[in-house]
Amino acid sequence: MSDIDPSVVGALIAARGNAYAPYSRHPVGAMVESESGARYFGANVEVAHYKGVCAEASAIAAMVSAGERRLRHVYVIGPGEHLCSPCGDCRQRIREFADAETRIHVVDAEGRLLKRYTMEQLLPDAFGPENLELTP
Repeated sequence: MSDIDPSVVGALIAARGNAYAPYSRHPVGAMVESESGARYFGANVEVAHYKGVCAEASAIAAMVSAGERRLRHVYVIGPGEHLCSPCGDCRQRIREFADAETRIHVVDAEGRLLKRYTMEQLLPDAFGPENLELTP
């Protein structure tokens, strides 16, 4: 697997540093790169009732709020050496804005690539927007 661009690693570590994770103590950062090449960042934000916002959801919301709709790359960084892959909710959220070319990269706490996924690998046989199109 190829290395992750050092500027991406630095930005991911900074995003993770902005996480608000007083309950789980598991800060996560994310960066999404849109079709235009713009980068959007997010961090997990926990709240007392445990229904917080994941880092991936936060980054995707920033992208959509900026008027973009297509993901090219998703990067996720957790706090340790273990794989911190997107949760089920985030896999579906990524699917909404992904296509066959989208790549999801999961790195360790230092930014070393642990695993890279296609959308089909991350969420096989996914239900997406096309499933809701009505046929005459």
